[in-house]
Amino acid sequence: MKTTLRIGLTGGIGSGKSYVARLLTEHHGIPVYDCDREAKRLNHESPLIRSGLIDMAGADVYGPDGMLCRDRLAEWMFADKSRLARVNALIHPVVRADLEQWFVHTPARVAAVESAILYESGFDGVVDTVIYVDAPAELRIQRAMQRDGASREQVVRRIAHQHTHEARTRADYVLVNDGPEVADRLREILGQIINE
Repeated sequence: MKTTLRIGLTGGIGSGKSYVARLLTEHHGIPVYDCDREAKRLNHESPLIRSGLIDMAGADVYGPDGMLCRDRLAEWMFADKSRLARVNALIHPVVRADLEQWFVHTPARVAAVESAILYESGFDGVVDTVIYVDAPAELRIQRAMQRDGASREQVVRRIAHQHTHEARTRADYVLVNDGPEVADRLREILGQIINE
């Protein structure tokens, strides 16, 4: 059975996307495709990604265990700004094809995809509606510092590189995740989406 309603879930660092994704699954029975997790899997499993990354960054981008050396890849990518676009052009289509197959084979009437770069990757093209998860800036900074063990300066710099304003304005719904009321707000949004 093909999924009939596809929800995109996005938001900036520290907004609580993963928490909202968990609410979708645990409270509403909606399966969620986690783009970060699946991209990591595909970086290991996909022959297309493996050969492409080796061609671009060299054989040592994969370790002796066959796993992608993310630090080596990051070092190579950030030495030249054009390299990130080349890596994304390789990986995003593979993840998108995997996502589309997942939607086709997921036996749920409603399913969702969680992606921090939903618009930048073009994954918004495979969903019917988008929920943007947001939170006050200071709360986002504190959450990201706790989660990643990063300094305030590191988090602020990462936030500055995200295109959150554009994503927020393009989304169909904005879900403010600043306390326990988020579960009720999510239920209201889902009610609107499902009954449209």
